[in-house]
Amino acid sequence: MGALDVYVVETKEQRKRFVTAILKDMKALDLMLERNMFERDNMRIGAEQEFCFVDKHLRPAMIGLEVLALLDDSHFTTELAKFNLEANLDPIKFTGDALSRMENQLYGLLQKADQIALDHGARILLTGILPTIKKSDLEFENITPYPRYHALNDAMKKQRGGDFEFNIKGTDELVTKHNSMLFEACNTSFQVHLQVNPDEVVDKYNWAQAIAGPVLAACTNSVLLFGKRLWDETRIAVFEQTVDLKNLQNPEREIKSRVDFGSSWLEESITEIFQHDVAYHKLLLAGDVEEDAMEMLRQGKVPKLTALSLFNGTIYKWNRACYGITDGLPHIRIENRYIPAGPTVVDEMANTAFWLGLMEGMPDNIGDIANLMDFDHAKLNFIKAAQMGLGAQFRWKDGKRYTAQELILNRLLPQARIGLEKMKIDAHDIDKYLGIIENRVLNHQTGSIWASQSFTELRRTATVEEAVVAVTAGMLKRQQSGNPVHTWSYATMSESGSWENKFKHVHQVMSKELYTVQSEDQIALVTNVMNWRKIHHVPVENEDGEVVGIISSADILKYYCKKDDADDDLTVNDIMTVNPITVTPDTCTIDALKIMRKSNLGCLPVVKNKKLIGILTEFDFVYMAEHLFEELSNIEAKDNHII
Repeated sequence: MGALDVYVVETKEQRKRFVTAILKDMKALDLMLERNMFERDNMRIGAEQEFCFVDKHLRPAMIGLEVLALLDDSHFTTELAKFNLEANLDPIKFTGDALSRMENQLYGLLQKADQIALDHGARILLTGILPTIKKSDLEFENITPYPRYHALNDAMKKQRGGDFEFNIKGTDELVTKHNSMLFEACNTSFQVHLQVNPDEVVDKYNWAQAIAGPVLAACTNSVLLFGKRLWDETRIAVFEQTVDLKNLQNPEREIKSRVDFGSSWLEESITEIFQHDVAYHKLLLAGDVEEDAMEMLRQGKVPKLTALSLFNGTIYKWNRACYGITDGLPHIRIENRYIPAGPTVVDEMANTAFWLGLMEGMPDNIGDIANLMDFDHAKLNFIKAAQMGLGAQFRWKDGKRYTAQELILNRLLPQARIGLEKMKIDAHDIDKYLGIIENRVLNHQTGSIWASQSFTELRRTATVEEAVVAVTAGMLKRQQSGNPVHTWSYATMSESGSWENKFKHVHQVMSKELYTVQSEDQIALVTNVMNWRKIHHVPVENEDGEVVGIISSADILKYYCKKDDADDDLTVNDIMTVNPITVTPDTCTIDALKIMRKSNLGCLPVVKNKKLIGILTEFDFVYMAEHLFEELSNIEAKDNHII
């Protein structure tokens, strides 16, 4: 999509012109397959590495364009958000030391980017979703300011007819909405490409679908989003719900998602995928295509199939079939798009070796896949893997159920080894990479399991904000060691850095678990809520979620001290402080403390866009004081040790 000036389709003429170009491209593709024009001797592999930047406080750093300009390297390109970039690895022949060469190039590119990031006070981080990311980081101002991203966002919003809505349930639950597609920028992946022989492309694509669930189960690395433990691979849900374009004005109309696993096995041709997509999905974007694919074939030339490629780039299949040209020869490749970034380069390469080995170790009877395995089982396996990772159970092609551990260790790893040996991959590399997958599964520790367990342990004594900072700090530290994730110890609070990383702004220390009342509620309800929850302040909000008052235990005591008899009809409105002083989540914590001291307040409601989102109380400052004193004590102990 980046090679063509794109725009939102606005007129019938634009639609007609671009659809005509797509149909010509599809007809040309069919003819090229019939004429055996595709490369079949040199099978290549490649990859795309997405990564994010974090600043010294482990928060997203909006430096992508500055770093890209200084890199001045065609391997790198932009991503949707300013805090992400992408590195494209060179395609190489899939044989011999291909995997170790890919790893070496990846290390080199990442080190180059990391050095420039360091000069900007930031580091690069490989993770499926950055644990410290906040909804405020996803405001439209942080989209990469390129026309194609604006055009895609405008097209999606137009077709959807409203905000993007999210409902993801794991250990915790996330229910929210957002006004742009930038929510998808939470996700970073490591996409692996495999060029396939055109004679095998149908079977290979079906096999890629069959193995997607168990492969994903071994690779998960994005369990945390906004401080909530969701799916083991939350990226899958985020992407699918971001690009769910069901029109809010006509919710009963069934519209197929543009992020799609698929609905059936391929039968005869890879072009069935494109036929399905063109039939079901509206154009989001178009471009002025100059080439006529059919005319180019008549002239004996190889067409770029630009229109079809652009359309295909707006359909986000987890296994995507793509057309390309290398050294003047057309090829077909399968792009694995569900593997997350991280936790380390060597983990990514292990995931790559596992998938590529399985693809080349494809059983001989896969041509009969429809009789061996129901497609819905493959689809459900994928969903279960995204939700539960190594905790999932799968229905396999022999009709039996297996735990993820059983299927991977006993069936798939041996098959992957056969495939890598078939491609004459160096024995040392086979042992190294598949050994990492084996140990990861045996130790039951993927990136998601490590992050979830670390977070859960930290939450015993820490706030959500402290825990996500510590997890991110621990992730960065261990990533830089280069050791695979199955060897990692859990993150500790001492890794989270100074108070600035944890307490600088109100959103880092406020309480988000809110107990609220309305002005017409009885005081008896308030006193019981305070007693049950051991709290001293309760915000009063109206039906729109706007703060209209605050009521404290001191207010209630003061009222009753002046009254001789209890009043059963007393309501919140009779006692509450109206129009209380509020702060925003981005207010500096020290400024909030000054407001509370100056106005002799015990709490401050926290509002955003006039809506109550949290509360900051005296207890929160007591908690902070304890940790600050601990930090000072540790500094003093170090100083005394030096002396």
